[in-house]
Amino acid sequence: MTTLTRKLRVGEPSVNGKAATNGAPPKPAPVKDKRYLALRNFALSLSVLNIIGYTLLGFEQPWLWPILAIVCSYATDLLFEVIFAWSRQMRPRFLGRGARGVYEFLLPAHITALAVNMLLYANNQFWPVLFGVVAAITSKYVLQAPFGGRMKHFMNPSNFGITAVLLCFSAWVSVAPPYEFGESINTMFRIAVPLVLAVAGTVINATLVGRVPLIVGWLGGFVIQAIVRAELFDVALFAALGTMTGTAFVLFTNYMITDPGTTPFPAKAQFMFGAAAATVYGLLMVFNVTYTLFFAVTIVCAIRGSYAWLAHGVRLVRSRRAALVTTEPGAAQPVPTVERV
Repeated sequence: MTTLTRKLRVGEPSVNGKAATNGAPPKPAPVKDKRYLALRNFALSLSVLNIIGYTLLGFEQPWLWPILAIVCSYATDLLFEVIFAWSRQMRPRFLGRGARGVYEFLLPAHITALAVNMLLYANNQFWPVLFGVVAAITSKYVLQAPFGGRMKHFMNPSNFGITAVLLCFSAWVSVAPPYEFGESINTMFRIAVPLVLAVAGTVINATLVGRVPLIVGWLGGFVIQAIVRAELFDVALFAALGTMTGTAFVLFTNYMITDPGTTPFPAKAQFMFGAAAATVYGLLMVFNVTYTLFFAVTIVCAIRGSYAWLAHGVRLVRSRRAALVTTEPGAAQPVPTVERV
């Protein structure tokens, strides 16, 4: 039997499954941008949760509020980016790649707006939520510290915005009540909501964000502080641990404290960050401080940023002293610099 053959075109798979390349090496597979994928999935998860929350779960904020929060967040982020780029004589980060560049740039602002609006309860007043969104976005440009030779924001934006609102307007603003996440559904679905959020958040953090050590440190530290408070301060252990079963705690664990932009990258440092947040939480609970989850992360982030500036100052002093010893008199002294991300 005669087999008919023909010359394969470039890129066309052959019988053995390999593509014809005319002797040229095959093109490497495109590298996936994990940061973009993580931001996209986080934004999509929170968007879906808000839609389900307003239609099925029982969110009590007006339907228009998340839309207004998103618009405000977008406008604030774009405005500050233009001002910041102009002050540094740089091109704004959202320019140069068309609509895709603007879309990717606004993903963090989208997440921040939905988180602040969803986790705050301001009765019928929207302006405290607006204040929280603006404060959250502003912190990204104002509260920065040198990490690895680059200037990065160190305060978790969503957490900082919520903290600012609770500190300034605690007389009539509080966190969203837990019943909102299951008021209009039966018991079976109330159990399913935190489970689905936990699974989705864990998958994103494990595969894209790489914050599993932080979650382990946070959850382990939370259990330990609950046991310590139960032994030393006669706190009901089940009540102290019961916080971990709520939807708000699941959201906080998987979508708030694991912010990749304001948490360390090494696994050991991640674990210490999570354990430190749990420790501060326990200390605040001992002193009967309310809204403890948000305040604990704010304090830990502030300590991390302050330490970064302190370490940078020490390196600066050492560099100048070394330059005085090694350079000729009158020569320019090298000074360590930091650049923007």
